[in-house]
Amino acid sequence: MSFRNFELFCEVADCRSFSKAADRRGVSQSSVSQAVAHLEKQLGLELIDRSHRPLALTPAGQRYFEGCRELLAGFERLETEVQEVAGRVTGKLRVAAIYSIGLLQMDSYVHHFEAAFPSVDLRVEYVHPEHVYDRIRTDKADIGLVSFPEDSAELTAIPWQEQPFSLIVHPDHPLAKRASEGYDSAPIEAVQSEDLVNFTSELRVRKQLDRWLREAGVSPNVVHEFDNVEQIRRAVEDGVGIALLPEATVKRSVETGTLLSLKLENVEWFRPLGVIHKRNRRLSNAADRFVELIHEDLETLRNTDSKESPREGHAGNRDPKLNAST
Repeated sequence: MSFRNFELFCEVADCRSFSKAADRRGVSQSSVSQAVAHLEKQLGLELIDRSHRPLALTPAGQRYFEGCRELLAGFERLETEVQEVAGRVTGKLRVAAIYSIGLLQMDSYVHHFEAAFPSVDLRVEYVHPEHVYDRIRTDKADIGLVSFPEDSAELTAIPWQEQPFSLIVHPDHPLAKRASEGYDSAPIEAVQSEDLVNFTSELRVRKQLDRWLREAGVSPNVVHEFDNVEQIRRAVEDGVGIALLPEATVKRSVETGTLLSLKLENVEWFRPLGVIHKRNRRLSNAADRFVELIHEDLETLRNTDSKESPREGHAGNRDPKLNAST
């Protein structure tokens, strides 16, 4: 049997669609259909119930999918381990990250990593927090980037950053007058009874914020709830209410003047970010290098790039694309 057929079948099973699987793999839909049909013919079993939309796996197809996924993952690990014996940083690295990790920040890290380790096939996917954990548990991702990371019997967490929370307001909000009066902060009591745009209740960050607010004796009026920072940011920019967010997540809006950030007085609230992975699985060389890289300060990396930029006529050791775009 062909490994390519296994891969295409797993893609169909994951997407629940022949066309989406074809798009992901960059092949024709007929190629994907033929691969699945070939497997079904060899097995003498129907793996996919095509009468459903989206497609559904038959009981046999579900078991085959689980087995193929384990087989492919094992083969990928074997190839990577063989390369690592020779000290190479290669193979696939799949990273799942929460949306609010900061696209600009992550794009910079990804760019630096790809320039330093061009033999690694790096893929970063931005998903809902709970989906990050699911992808690690089901081996769809090697490492995950989350806030308020939790250790468990199955997963372990590596501390990454601690981002202070700030009070985020629209420039026309009454609390914004503090900035015009020369203040860059506000007491936590200032949010009492204010309209607050908050996270949805099932998120870890919301549970922690509720706990902090109770401890501070403050009760804002929650007017809207969203499961990601981007929608909260937009709501505050629209003047719907205020928000309590890590300033790093709204840095661009603050710089462009569409939002104002005030430090919180009398409290020290931080959002911890961490890297999670399976406890019983050793990180690959590529994953180790990626974790090391994201612990570096981006400004330091940029300065290093500038100093190491190859002069005209000298090839240098780094990818020239790195110096052209940073």
